[in-house]
Amino acid sequence: MDRRTALKNLTAGIGYAVATPTIMSILASCQEKTETWTPLFLSEDEKYMITHLTDIILPKTEIPGALDVNIPQFLDMMFYEVELDENQKQFKKGSNLFSKKIIQSLNKPISDVKKKEFNVVLKSYFDLSEEDSKKVINQQKLNIKEVAETEADSYHIYKFLLTVRYYTIFGYCTSEEIGENVLAYDPVPGNYQGCISLEEKTNGRAWSLQ
Repeated sequence: MDRRTALKNLTAGIGYAVATPTIMSILASCQEKTETWTPLFLSEDEKYMITHLTDIILPKTEIPGALDVNIPQFLDMMFYEVELDENQKQFKKGSNLFSKKIIQSLNKPISDVKKKEFNVVLKSYFDLSEEDSKKVINQQKLNIKEVAETEADSYHIYKFLLTVRYYTIFGYCTSEEIGENVLAYDPVPGNYQGCISLEEKTNGRAWSLQ
């Protein structure tokens, strides 16, 4: 599967999320380089971890990757300015549990963990059988109060990882660079054509969220 086909599938996965003026403003303000911006919501260790996770989810290939459009900073600002307190606390809980798993597994601080090591850990959570994948999905639909105590850590970790994946894809597909130069972009749509295929209209590219 080539990168553009993968992007078409990814955009379908985020549903009909709307890029509101607030979100567009946040995206526009994420202009600093990955190495220099100061997090507002994330800790420095979380910034380091999120930077690697988003890079793994959408690495740079022949087209820009997540880091090229400042996705870690976008996620940080969304949680700082937009997300509810409950979601902020849940994110922190999952982040803390996930980082503890990594530290225990590799016996070194988060700041010393390499991208390839994050990738191995991430695969262990998502390279699942169909049955286990369904179990995770069904569990994520529950309120934490409905989750067995023995499954609580797993619930929080998956909530964290799925949130990172969601914001990575949403922020990426909503960014100006990707929206105008990678996805199919039409700033002045013409007549509605209901019976035309995506392949014919946009050469297979998903429509931009811009």
